Amino acid sequence: MTPGSIHEYVVADTASGPYAITTGPDDALWFTMVHSGRIGRLVPGDEPTSHQLDPASGPTIIVTGPDGALWFTEYQAHRIGRITTEGEVTEFSLPTPGCGPFGIAAGPDGALWFTETTADRIGRITTDGQVTEFPLPDTGAFPSGITAGADGGMWFTLNQANAIGRIGMDGAVTVHPLPTAAAAPVGIVAGQDGALWFVEIAAGQIGRITPNGSILEFPLPDRAGRPHAITSGGNGNLWFTEWGGNRVGSITLEGAAELHDLPTPRSEPHGITLGPDGALWAALEIGALARITVTPDALPQGERRP
Repeated sequence: MTPGSIHEYVVADTASGPYAITTGPDDALWFTMVHSGRIGRLVPGDEPTSHQLDPASGPTIIVTGPDGALWFTEYQAHRIGRITTEGEVTEFSLPTPGCGPFGIAAGPDGALWFTETTADRIGRITTDGQVTEFPLPDTGAFPSGITAGADGGMWFTLNQANAIGRIGMDGAVTVHPLPTAAAAPVGIVAGQDGALWFVEIAAGQIGRITPNGSILEFPLPDRAGRPHAITSGGNGNLWFTEWGGNRVGSITLEGAAELHDLPTPRSEPHGITLGPDGALWAALEIGALARITVTPDALPQGERRP
């Protein structure tokens, strides 16, 4: 779990705001630039490229879809976007105006499922653009992250309702309140243990929920670190970003956490993913991607590269 090195690679200007990141089917890293309305692509070792959207569209979360394209939410434009590995973009308007789509994930049914933060709905979009929306039981819940669970459902965080939700393929919703008040969960991912793991940005904790709704919370060493996104590291461990602490962290399935400082102060880490090269990659809002390699023994921290 110890980083052998952390290197930062500049991929955009400091105002573009790299936000979320994922590994595409073409063995490239794809990332959103929320402030400039662009989708970026980086093959490790090559120069970055990008595709311009509406500059005010606010692309946020990006994932690989079941059709071999990348799918992303446009938070400000209230659309779902699709980009092929060749760079062809298609955008789909949503039925509910001003719904603020944020999280998105591929479901077990061959569709994409997403959260509508300001409309208190979970959305589903087929690969040909057909949209269905499912209302949640509470208003003002601010559904945020979403992921597919091993139980065949989609699991999501309710940031303002302080809960974790599940929606079945039939649209049935179950809500599980969190033990810690005002924890404000955001990112969520399926762990290799069959449970769902999530970050509590306001409480400085990592949470774990089983398919039957049993919840554990693990306080982090710095409760003010504001954990934001979380991903599976491929070896059973989970990795997460600390937006307020300027760190990345790892946690074992037993709940043992380690934190690791990023080289550049105030780099604003957000999304994190396991890259095609076996390293962890984090999106830094200052215009860079951080590559975190893992070795048994720590080596010196890395440098910032142009």
